[in-house]
Amino acid sequence: MNRPSFAWRSVAVLGAACLTLAACADDGDTPSAGSSSAATAAASGDGTFKVGTLLPQTGSLAFLGPPEFAGVDLAIKDINAAGGVLGKPVTKSDSDSGDTSTDIASQSVNKLLTEKVDVIIGAASSSVSLSVIDKITGAGVMQISPANTSDAFTTYKDNGLYFRTAPPDVLQGRVLGNLVTEDGNAKVGLLVLQDSYGTGLAKSTRAAIESGGGQVVAEEVYDPKAADYSAEVGKIKQANPDAIVLIGFDETKKIVPKLVEAGLTSKSKKWYLVDGNLANYGKEFPNGTFETAKGTLPGAKAADDFRKNLLSVDPKLKDFSYAPESYDATVVAALAATAAKSDAPSAMAKQMTAVTSGGTKCKTFKECKDLLDKGTDIDYDGVSGPIEFNEAGDPSQATIGIYQYGADNTYKNVAYQAGNIAG
Repeated sequence: MNRPSFAWRSVAVLGAACLTLAACADDGDTPSAGSSSAATAAASGDGTFKVGTLLPQTGSLAFLGPPEFAGVDLAIKDINAAGGVLGKPVTKSDSDSGDTSTDIASQSVNKLLTEKVDVIIGAASSSVSLSVIDKITGAGVMQISPANTSDAFTTYKDNGLYFRTAPPDVLQGRVLGNLVTEDGNAKVGLLVLQDSYGTGLAKSTRAAIESGGGQVVAEEVYDPKAADYSAEVGKIKQANPDAIVLIGFDETKKIVPKLVEAGLTSKSKKWYLVDGNLANYGKEFPNGTFETAKGTLPGAKAADDFRKNLLSVDPKLKDFSYAPESYDATVVAALAATAAKSDAPSAMAKQMTAVTSGGTKCKTFKECKDLLDKGTDIDYDGVSGPIEFNEAGDPSQATIGIYQYGADNTYKNVAYQAGNIAG
């Protein structure tokens, strides 16, 4: 097998249709049209820029909540230290996104809409966002996710009010698939979460593996609410792959013991994880369980001073995943309101692309605000990297980090790969 380089390859973007997935079919969670009272009139600004958060305090992605909340909190702290937005301090209301096994997200959105927030930062889960995006954008409120990566959002009809600072999975899948084949794996097994995130990322990963000369010998799509995953693991074992790609969320903690029981350890079969389950498992598992496993996570390297500042708002932080994207989502929205001279979501949305591309480079809210106050066109480059929203509200370029686990079941960065979403 010829090993490919890490050059970017073009992968077709998924259609916007909600795939036959847990969050869209099995749970009956088709996107909500929203309450009639909220949707009948578009939100209008009142002169006070108010941020609502819809981030995981509970559920299968709860481990991502603390860094995401910290990113938003730090951004608001920096924005207010620079004079706020429209001459007033930014206000904030937090809420829990839960996951698709509950109706928490819908209830949280109702609360935030009642409180008349201008922008909702979240959700982390793509399936959760798909369940509430119509309610949010239908009410005329802007939504920015720091962690949604499903390709379904690229062509979703969102009234021009949905944006994300994390790249669509077409990019992560490209990097992950290339990583798997570059590591010399000819035969690959995929264990895939049944939702828009899981199957979308699996599609992009499979395409990259196959274009790199590898073969996907088994792909098992599983129900995240299943009590046991022995059957899926058994089918993977029967296919005898060189590597196993685990695309999922917190249920990974139930799958890993089954892999070990089946003799499919991280040393006998190379394991690869993704942003949904790349976590520091530490003493949750015996030492060495994840040793040598690798994983991918969207986001450029966060500067040491940024991490230090995050710890100043949440000293208990142990993971920084999607904190930069959460910070940037908040700052960009504030800059858009500043450029629009209005906190009306529709006016802000029209400035989102303008403040992230084509102007004078600036790296902090204060620096960018000072330029806007002088009438200068700006191009905000954030802590998560250049954003440059395209017409779909996606970042047009992004960075994917590559990580590897040690014997202590925690991961460290080994490389970064930057590229354009279009390939």
